[in-house]
Amino acid sequence: MLEFMPLILFAAICIVLMFGFPVALSLAGTALLFAGMGLGLEAIGIDANFDSGYLAALPNRLYGIMTNQTLLAVPLFVLMGVLLEKSKVAETLLDAMALLFGSMRGGLGISVTLVGMLMAASTGIVGATVVTMGLMSLPTMLKRGYSTSLATGTICATGTLGQIIPPSIALVLLGDVLSSAYQQAQLDMGIFSPKTVSVGDLFMGALVPGLILVVMYMIYVGLVAFFRPSMAPAADREELMAELGHTSGLGILLLKGLVPPVVLIVAVLGSILSGFATPTEASAVGAFGALVLALAYRQLDWATLKDVLRSTTHVTTMVFLILIGAALFSLVFRAYGGEHMVTELFESMPGGVIGATIIVMLVIFLLGFILDFIEITFVVVPIVGPILLAMGLDPIWLGIMIAINLQTSFLTPPFGFALFYLRGVAPPSVPTSAIYRGVVPFILMQLGMLLLLTFFPQLATWLPTQF
Repeated sequence: MLEFMPLILFAAICIVLMFGFPVALSLAGTALLFAGMGLGLEAIGIDANFDSGYLAALPNRLYGIMTNQTLLAVPLFVLMGVLLEKSKVAETLLDAMALLFGSMRGGLGISVTLVGMLMAASTGIVGATVVTMGLMSLPTMLKRGYSTSLATGTICATGTLGQIIPPSIALVLLGDVLSSAYQQAQLDMGIFSPKTVSVGDLFMGALVPGLILVVMYMIYVGLVAFFRPSMAPAADREELMAELGHTSGLGILLLKGLVPPVVLIVAVLGSILSGFATPTEASAVGAFGALVLALAYRQLDWATLKDVLRSTTHVTTMVFLILIGAALFSLVFRAYGGEHMVTELFESMPGGVIGATIIVMLVIFLLGFILDFIEITFVVVPIVGPILLAMGLDPIWLGIMIAINLQTSFLTPPFGFALFYLRGVAPPSVPTSAIYRGVVPFILMQLGMLLLLTFFPQLATWLPTQF
């Protein structure tokens, strides 16, 4: 029984989280409980195979979290995203795209996809993107005769692009964890001057797969509109303009809605890709740019600013509390010999590194039903990451595979988070079954992207090598 304590610890964490307890407290509390059990059993002379020396590393681990320059990008990117959401930049952008493409069959769906991509590149928050797009675009699409399943599926799928299109908060957190895992893997292999993998590398690696997914979505919407016009009919531009309440011309609306956020995204991503700024420095540029845009749109007053700062503080403290809880969990898991157990399991698995990678991807996909990407990033990746990387996997490729896998789990019924976000803001006339049906083609496209990356890893690794 005691030799299975690492598995029991992991199962206990999942059970506690499923009961709805706060994530950070669940991780830390359960880990402390199991640590106390281990120390207690050792004290009364029962060999629990618990190495208490791991706990001595906790103060240094916590200090490293609080002084980590990479993680400083998290509150700044969150601030940037919340500012853009509150300043109604997305609303103006969606109106401009709808007027530009709405007069063609499937045009509203294509405009939603493009705006979702730009919002993903500016906010990086899945929930905010899905809710915003659901409130703004779903009523218009349904009123214009779009199929309920196509409209809801498109909104959910484009909302999850925030997981993969940089600058993504998920990639920032994943990059920090993978860098530590990569260093640990090299030390385990006897390399005492280990290389690192930066968040900028992950950003560059995610760019091509993210854009391919966007193109896949648009092609799908276009094919549906071509073969089944009744599911995605064209809209009259004049009627649409009157409905949206815009009296100015399309050119002025595009200039106002499209240019500012695109300039901001180019400034943030361009500075990272060119090597001019680190992701942390670029996040500061993005936050300042979002503040300027909010002022320019005259959407920033003291009440809004307080709301923005409160939201940013809430998300940031949540992330860092989870980090602390995950660090404690990781140390207790290793103290019970969990890392050796997982290593032996992977080494004995048929198929070698391929079999181990398939199993890990399947486990992450299933855990995505019940856990958020933050918990999976800080609980699962530190356990399996060093082992897979020591088996020879490319860290950038592995990071992008995990990110797209988590993106897919956001969409998968019945527990996909994106489905819950949209269900919360969709009209009562939209059945939940229609939302579930609508996301199925997009799930298949994302699984197809995983297969493409499996057979063509250069899609993720080529761009980082060029820079």
